[in-house]
This record gives sequence, structure tokens and C-alpha cells, in this order.
Amino acid sequence: MLQIDSDAVLEAQSSSRTTIQRRAPRRRDEAQNFRNISQIQPLPRWAKGGAGALDDPCDAHFFAGAGLARLDQVLRSGADVSSAGGKAADVSSAGKNFGEAGAEPVFVGALRQRLALRAAAVCAAMARLREDEVALRDAEHLAAFDTAPTPGGRLHRLWRLFATRPARLDAPLMRAAAECLDLPPHIDGSALAAFVGEASTVENPLNAATRVSTAALHILVDAPQIDAEIFALWLADLVLAQRLRWAAPLPLLATTITHPSMRTATGRRPRPSDPDWSSSVACAAARAAQEAYALASELSRRSHMLLSVAPGLRAKGALRVVELLLADDVVSPARAAKAAGLSDRASRRLFDRLVALGAVRELSGRANFRLYGL
Repeated sequence: MLQIDSDAVLEAQSSSRTTIQRRAPRRRDEAQNFRNISQIQPLPRWAKGGAGALDDPCDAHFFAGAGLARLDQVLRSGADVSSAGGKAADVSSAGKNFGEAGAEPVFVGALRQRLALRAAAVCAAMARLREDEVALRDAEHLAAFDTAPTPGGRLHRLWRLFATRPARLDAPLMRAAAECLDLPPHIDGSALAAFVGEASTVENPLNAATRVSTAALHILVDAPQIDAEIFALWLADLVLAQRLRWAAPLPLLATTITHPSMRTATGRRPRPSDPDWSSSVACAAARAAQEAYALASELSRRSHMLLSVAPGLRAKGALRVVELLLADDVVSPARAAKAAGLSDRASRRLFDRLVALGAVRELSGRANFRLYGL
């Protein structure tokens, strides 16, 4: 009997050693594969233009098309990452396909949410609210679950919808956006979606975005003007993504619409009611696409670093934390602990480890209530 038990134990130990020996090279291979993933190349100089390149409407449309085309390639470049193999690629949702055009890259959630933060900060300034990016980030990620959002917080959630909803012109999405802006309750989401769908049938994506954002002001005549303009910008990005066949929209126009270079001859920012709004949309899209491309390049490098160290993390639920970091702007240790089944102390130690490895950054600059992201 003892002999049988001993043999069983020895077989189990031998099997365990075999498993470990088989897994170890796989983890090393995963890390090597992630390091070998090609980085996003810088935007060509001809696609950027020099000083005053966006002054001419034709030039603005050209640079907008060039920037959006390169950004479109990034949004469909996830095939290399998802085919790198390994458990880390699986948990980071690298294989989220949307047709034959390719899969989205693993960092696209962080890209959308970081652009959403920029757009919310710009819209908050347009609405003359005092909340900047730091305040909006804290309100979203540190506030209690049942805390009512501030006006700036609602703007932030409006743009964060782009990371959670597909690019569909349907009534539920319109109603959700209207609630974020606190628009009049009598607005018919179905009628609005149908109207926007008809207005967005223009072949040229930029012209479709221009047409829809202009039409939105006529629909929302009962809403405050600033809320109607913000909703028009949101609709323009939604229609632009829908015409480009993106899986979900990117916040673009709102991130650059108040840039000093965008000001009209009278010194004010462009508005959808302006007669030259089409040129303003092209200029804003050109600048926004270039900035989003640069941000995507940065997040690509940082996501590759995070994924290269992920196979070596031993903390329970560590890969779930990696997934959260790739999907959002920032992650708090408390949220990570709850999602990954970690204790608060284990969660903080995991983030300290990731920071020491250069895989993530601490973005709050505080000793307490810290926030971490790519």
C-alpha cells in the first residue's frame, strides 16, 4: 500500500515537473514574440504638412484624408498582436475581429478612453466648467459607485460611450448620449437616429460628418446651445467612424476644435452653424488624426512592454489586471483588486512591480489614491 502511494506521489511529482518544464519555454517564447512585434512607424512628413498647411480648404481635406487613412491602418493592425500566441494575447482581447479588414490592436481601449478624456476636458472648457483632465479622471475612477456625476463627469461619460458601444446609429445610443448631456426628455431617440442615418449617407466621410453635425443643431433647437454643439461634435465623430467602418468611434473633432489654429477670422472657435463649417471639420480632423496617431504609437510601445512582462507575473489575477490596463485610460488598485480577486495590499504590490518593470506609469502624482495606466 505504501509502495502504491509512493509511486503515485512520484508520478504526480514527475508530471508536475514535466508541466513546469513545458510551460517555462512557452512563457519565454511569448515574451520574445511580443518584443518582436513591429512598432507603428512615424507619420510621414508629407502627411503632416508645415506651418499654415491647413489654411487652404483643399489642403485641409488632403491632410485629413492622409491622417485618417494612416489612423485607419492602426485600428486594423491587431492581427500581428493576436497571432503572437500565448495566454497574454488571449486575455488582452487581441482577437476582437470586425470583418476581413483585420482586428483591433490590444491598446485600442486605452486609446479611446484617453482621447475621451481629452475631448471631455475640451468640452468642459467650452461649457465654462472648471474641471480639467486631472479632475475628470479622478471623478471617473475614484468616486464612489453611487455618486452622482458632476456636469464635467457627464461630459466625460458621453465620450467614454465610444469605447463601450459599436458605431451604430440606433435609438438606445442616442438616448444614452442625450442623458449624459441632460438634454430635454422629449427628444425622440428613434427619430433622431433615423434622421442622422439619412443625413450620413454621403459617400465622403468628412462631408457626412459635416452634414450630420449641422443638422443636429436644427433638431436640438430646444436644448442649450453649448449642449447642442457638443452633441453635434459627438455625432460627427460617430458618423465618421460609421462611414470608415470602424468597430467603434474615436473621439477626434472635439479634441482639437478649440485649438488656437482653428479660430476664425473673428477670433472665435468654429461652430456647426458657420457657413465654412466643412473646412473647419477638415482642419480639426487633420490635426486630431495626427495627434491620435502619435498617441497610438506611444500606447503601442507601452502595451508591448506590458505584454512582454505579463507572462512573468506570478500574482493571482495579474493577467486580468493587464487586461484592464489595456482597455482603459487608468486603473485604480481598488478596482483592480475587485476585478482580479486580489487583496488591496496584493493589488498595490502588483502595480509597484509593474512600475518598477517600466510596464505602467503612475499618473496621479499622489502618494495616496493613485491611478495607473499605460
